[in-house]
Amino acid sequence: MLFDFYGPLLTEKQQTFLKYYFHDDYSLGEIAADAGVSRQAVYEHLKRAEQVLESYERKLGLVSRHDRLQEGLDRLEREIGGLPDEWRRMLAETAALLRGSEEEGNERE
Repeated sequence: MLFDFYGPLLTEKQQTFLKYYFHDDYSLGEIAADAGVSRQAVYEHLKRAEQVLESYERKLGLVSRHDRLQEGLDRLEREIGGLPDEWRRMLAETAALLRGSEEEGNERE
């Protein structure tokens, strides 16, 4: 999740190594062979990138904000389900609008 929010702020090499390691399930050796560096160098790039991502989250808190918004929207949608029919449609549309704007914000990042 941190990579989804802050990945573009990393160096190209950090982005590539993280993508290969976490998304594509490459081993350190496979990444090292592709990049022409040692396994230790790959490991150090990965650790540094993780530290940078965690630092961004501590400072900016976008992932935790996103999680809180999603929890709030889930709760809102559950509560809407218990309302009379005449209120439910309008509030459900508003919740869907909020959920859609949160998803659009993630796509831009």
